[in-house]
Amino acid sequence: MKKGLLIFGILLVILSMGACNSYNGMNTSQKEAQQKWADVQSSYQRRADLVPNLVATVKGEANFEQTTLTQVIQARANATSIKIDPKDMTPEKLQQFQQSQGQLSQALGRLMVISEQYPQLKANEAFRDLQSQLEGTENRIKVARDGYNEAVKNYNIKVSNFPGVVMAGLFHFKEMTMFEADAAAQKAPEVKF
Repeated sequence: MKKGLLIFGILLVILSMGACNSYNGMNTSQKEAQQKWADVQSSYQRRADLVPNLVATVKGEANFEQTTLTQVIQARANATSIKIDPKDMTPEKLQQFQQSQGQLSQALGRLMVISEQYPQLKANEAFRDLQSQLEGTENRIKVARDGYNEAVKNYNIKVSNFPGVVMAGLFHFKEMTMFEADAAAQKAPEVKF
């Protein structure tokens, strides 16, 4: 009788340790993914912070197309108004975030294309510096999104593989949403001469 109780106690301790390790692993992975999402948001915020300086520099040049500047300002306002809590991220919220960021990317792209028509703007050192910073920021955004997706993949594996799936259900760990490319990004841009 004592041997059976001892074996049962040992098994209970082993299962408890396994459950703790599983829970801690999922919790750690979830926190890492949330931190990576914060990196994504930080990179997008850096871009949004550069836009007012870019607009001010462009406004300093005479005869620049006001419509384009207005579109950039509006797209920035839309992009910065959407905040996502990584603890409450749904595919719909992420898609809304991605769309607003995509609109800002398109507006900035139009601004850069139109700026090619203004030699005095292209010669402006502040404009060239801001343009370079935006290019670097776009690279940071891509790296941050890739890091986020990697962290989400690792977390999702933990909560969907056995025995983690049992612990995930028990402790309400749910799979997280990955960052996906905008559908419009799948289409190659047309270049006409």
